[in-house]
Order: sequence, then structure tokens, then C-alpha cells
Amino acid sequence: MYESKKNSKASSKIDWSAVDAAPLADTPDEDSPELEEAQFSELKPLREVLPDLDLGKQRITIMLDTSVINAYKAKAGGRGYQTLINETLRRGLLTDSVKDALREVLREERSR
Repeated sequence: MYESKKNSKASSKIDWSAVDAAPLADTPDEDSPELEEAQFSELKPLREVLPDLDLGKQRITIMLDTSVINAYKAKAGGRGYQTLINETLRRGLLTDSVKDALREVLREERSR
């Protein structure tokens, strides 16, 4: 069974449903003060500030069958289903490259 990072042993005592249900604070704290209009207007997208930064993932929009989404959500227990889909796609790529390599070897052997 798939276990998301939030459901790992170290964090098993956290009630994530309570965290998800908790309202966001309306008042900023000293660690994250509210920006003034001038500061806000000077903000730039992260990719402009750090163009070489590779976060390893890219946000996309993709249409998948509802049955596929529901199956992955059920398999992941509701959380982390996108990670499961990503892992499945990655394994598919690896499988394809192994198949291609094997085909190449077989072609070489057949031509001898």
C-alpha cells in the first residue's frame, strides 16, 4: 500500500484532517509580515530570479479518465495520488527504454 510523506511513521501522530480543516490566520506574524504595495509591485516570478533553479517537477494540466483518477486515489488513500501517477509514468519510461535496448540487441544478434 502506498504511504504518502505526511502519513509516514514520523508524522503518524498528526491529525491531518484537523490541519486541513483549520482556518488560515488572517493576521501576519513576525516571520511573514504583510507586504506593502510598493514591495508587492517589485516581486518577480521565481524563474526570473533563479533561472537555473530546477525544482524537478513542472505543473501541467492533463485530462485523464475519471476511472483512472479514482483508482489512483483509492490506491493512495486519497493523498499522494499524483505522486503515484508520476511513479507509474516514470516506470513506464524505464520499461520502454529497456524494451528498446532489448530489441536493439535482438536485431544485432539476428543480423549476424
